[in-house]
Amino acid sequence: TLLVARKITEFLKQTNRFDKAIVFCDNIDHAERMRQALVNENADLVAQNSKYVMRITGDNEEGKAELDNFIFPESKYPVIATTSKLMTTGVDAQTCKLIVLDQRIQSMTEFKQIIGRGTRINEDYGKYYFTIIDFKKATELFADPDFDGDPVQIYEPEGDESPVPPDLPAEDERADGITYPEHDEGDQARHAVAESGLDDDGSVVRRYVVANVAVKVAAERVQYFDANGKLMTESLKDYTRKALTREYASLDDFLRRWSSAEKKQSIIDELAGQGVFFDALADEIGRQSGKQFDPFDLVCHIAWDMPPLSRRERAEQVRKRNYFTRYGEQARRVLEALLEKYADEGVTHIEETQILTIAPFSEFGTPLEIIRAFGGLDQYQQAVRALEEVLYAG
Repeated sequence: TLLVARKITEFLKQTNRFDKAIVFCDNIDHAERMRQALVNENADLVAQNSKYVMRITGDNEEGKAELDNFIFPESKYPVIATTSKLMTTGVDAQTCKLIVLDQRIQSMTEFKQIIGRGTRINEDYGKYYFTIIDFKKATELFADPDFDGDPVQIYEPEGDESPVPPDLPAEDERADGITYPEHDEGDQARHAVAESGLDDDGSVVRRYVVANVAVKVAAERVQYFDANGKLMTESLKDYTRKALTREYASLDDFLRRWSSAEKKQSIIDELAGQGVFFDALADEIGRQSGKQFDPFDLVCHIAWDMPPLSRRERAEQVRKRNYFTRYGEQARRVLEALLEKYADEGVTHIEETQILTIAPFSEFGTPLEIIRAFGGLDQYQQAVRALEEVLYAG
């Protein structure tokens, strides 16, 4: 349980710690132990709000009372829900992006019901796909071509390697791509302790708790679904390259549409809706280079092999051009702060005027005072678009 909680937290830290997640456990007791383990692993966020991790099971009135908040897209909390049977069916979790399987599942029907908690798409909240983390080999039930196609991408990290997936394994690797460690069943039996407890439906179950045995991750499998809900049958990069070249006839076509877009977020959302996994691509390419790239460079690099520039490198190029000297002092300070915000977080964050309400912009005056420094709202928005043009010039 402790290892599972640690790997879940590691995954969320490398993606988004506020993506809704459901952790399916064997029974109520297991769900409570998992909740506590996740609380310990995420103590910083739990300190901000105790509802960050909650157990939602049939016997827990407090947890059941939060079920509607968990599935409501506009509700931030709870973020992680541990459960056993209660959330298997009938839960319309539109924004759930992570399904964790730490439960022994024998029924194909039950398996499909469980992963069905993540299959809803919600474009308004950027939910185009979801991730399954399987600790019990339940995804072997994916062997149903009529349901999802063939599994393709398998990931075997060693030691403390990142859980972010690489490209597909070589063809000469074994079919499932996983090497399972040999074990001595007799040794495991010597360390098993029998316990009794109640499942969600109130039935008495007998379970075994393993004690004083070192536990490690044997293998990890990462799979992506395309825009049609089918498992991808090629590497993430190859799939993305085909999707991009279908959408854009050439690099010039993409550059023209990117430049003409009033907001870059519209291009990003459009491609995400067609199954382009920007977060996963940024993780994969960023892990190889140690840099942070925004969607523009990811598209140009993957589709047309253009050398990518990191956000920080693009920001430094703008500074070297002394671009801000054309503006007054206050407007210049605002644009320099926007450039730094771009380097840290990306282009979509600087396109909204709401950014003027937070630090460091609040130090320059109220949003109205800042906009007046540019001569009005239209002039401010023109300055932001001009900044974007110089960022992506050349």
